[in-house]
Amino acid sequence: MNYTLQTKGVNCLAMFRIFIIASLILQSFACGKKSAGPVVPVTDSVNFLSAVDLSSYPEIAAANIRFYTANGVEKEMLSQLKENGVNAVRLKLWVNPANQFSGFDAVKQFAQILHAKGFKVWLTVHYSDTWADPGQQQTPQRWQSLGIAALSDTVANYTRRIITDIKPDIIQIGNEINTGFLHPLGHITSNYQNFIALLNRAASTVRTTSPTTKIMIHFAGIDAADWFFDQVKTVDYDIIGLSYYPIWHGKSFTALKNRMQQLSNGYNKQVVIAETAYPFTLSWNDWTNNIVGLTEQLILPDYPATPDGQKAFLRKVRTTVQEVPKGYGFCYWGGELVAWKGTQATNGSPWENQALFDFQYKALPVLQEFKVQ
Repeated sequence: MNYTLQTKGVNCLAMFRIFIIASLILQSFACGKKSAGPVVPVTDSVNFLSAVDLSSYPEIAAANIRFYTANGVEKEMLSQLKENGVNAVRLKLWVNPANQFSGFDAVKQFAQILHAKGFKVWLTVHYSDTWADPGQQQTPQRWQSLGIAALSDTVANYTRRIITDIKPDIIQIGNEINTGFLHPLGHITSNYQNFIALLNRAASTVRTTSPTTKIMIHFAGIDAADWFFDQVKTVDYDIIGLSYYPIWHGKSFTALKNRMQQLSNGYNKQVVIAETAYPFTLSWNDWTNNIVGLTEQLILPDYPATPDGQKAFLRKVRTTVQEVPKGYGFCYWGGELVAWKGTQATNGSPWENQALFDFQYKALPVLQEFKVQ
């Protein structure tokens, strides 16, 4: 998923100070006022992922946003998610971002907190300084002058550092790599051999560094997914990841299930919905344009833009995955993206009507659907 938040006028020192504040806040959530205590072991006993992407949570925590239970009792978000069955947290990682919250050190620290609270950590490594998706796969600026051999070595070294220092339970090699990654050298059509070489180099680095870390390859949508995964059939990986948003990828759960079944059977892989979301309202809580805001973007009449409609949508996603023999789970994208910059912000959240918390930051009924049933 890609959405743009403007950060002009915020210099690096200011962002670093904000990062330190967010880190302290998150550490207090994880550790309490005394000590961190023992790390909760995260094992592969979790056989179905109920995940939320919380990539923006440290920045939101730095803004001192308070979250509440459905009954209006103040309770920090991570504890609420854990109590409602969330067992994994997905985080994006950028190489050298303008906003340091998505950089290596920030993600490493947040991952340590998540592991200490008993969550699996699922990293989506963009191999970019910014959003990577089907429309853009920009090579990090400091890697752009490299030839294919040097770029391959750099990818291996960077991937090894991720596995060694951050220790993810699941790693995505790229994000929504429909067109490849590390463009132009890693474009799937114009430089196919390079693309496969880079993908194989990253995957083999993960395998040799941490054989227990699961490797995911992530495609946005279901149309042409069979073609794409046929292109990567020589790569060593464990999980097929698919993005599924009705506004872009169709409104048929039957088609979704059939494609998941086809892919998992055809390539003998576990399969997950790596990104999904749905609105609980078509209204808004800031002055940033929302991505979903029209009735025709919904699946009607079964899934209206209401709290119950959002809950029913996620229940259908979960049960659809569960009906696939190798279905391994799902991830809700942007669950934390409330309008944290204020109701007048024009550079705030385009997703607050799809978050897991309402406009008063109270937990929505959809949280009940994360418990595996």
